[in-house]
Amino acid sequence: MNQDAKNILWRQLGAAIDMLENAITSCPDRVWGDRIDWHEYWYLASHTLFWLDHDMSDADPDFAPPEPFDMCEIDPKGVLPPRIYTKEELLTYLDYGRQKCRKVIAALTEEDMTRPCVKRPHLTAVELMYYTMRHVQHHTAQLHYIQRIKIDSAPRWVGATKTPLED
Repeated sequence: MNQDAKNILWRQLGAAIDMLENAITSCPDRVWGDRIDWHEYWYLASHTLFWLDHDMSDADPDFAPPEPFDMCEIDPKGVLPPRIYTKEELLTYLDYGRQKCRKVIAALTEEDMTRPCVKRPHLTAVELMYYTMRHVQHHTAQLHYIQRIKIDSAPRWVGATKTPLED
């Protein structure tokens, strides 16, 4: 995959991650653990970060998220994490996921345009990046909507990440 395509992909996936970061940091404490109709705010953020990490670890058969996170997210019974994660924990996980995305995108090859994913074989390795971007943005929009309902405010749009793909 040529460098220009990698940079374009990263600028947009990075922007989705930046918007998720803004949604986490701007959430008032009174909304963070508040039960809403479909989930808690903190849980939507945690779910999004878990799947970002998981999908960026496609070829790793021994995938496990970093502490304090666990594998309950893939439990078919829909088990929630054992406690409410703090903003600081989720922001640390977000940075971990951001760095992993940068490394994965920087390493993409021409073969990855057509190579099926291990965990999602209906997608190619590159298509997984776009799928992941859509997933992050989908849940970020939910978080923005919750803030709009609860506090009549939400973070602004991020057009492209300012973080470069490679240092």
